[in-house]
Amino acid sequence: MDIRVNDELTLKKPHPCGGHVFSVLRTGMDFKIRCQNCGREVMVPRANVEKRIKKVVREGVEVNVK
Repeated sequence: MDIRVNDELTLKKPHPCGGHVFSVLRTGMDFKIRCQNCGREVMVPRANVEKRIKKVVREGVEVNVK
């Protein structure tokens, strides 16, 4: 799956604060993502993020997920 830095991910499972939208800060075997609701940054394994993605927005344009 082609996920890049600065993409906005809408995930199926919300963050504990209630936010579903995250910004990608770093990619690799793990993703570093920031919650758009509260600003918390977390490191999550790539496999966990890829199976929870609903939508990817890159530069204001929605990208096909699969």
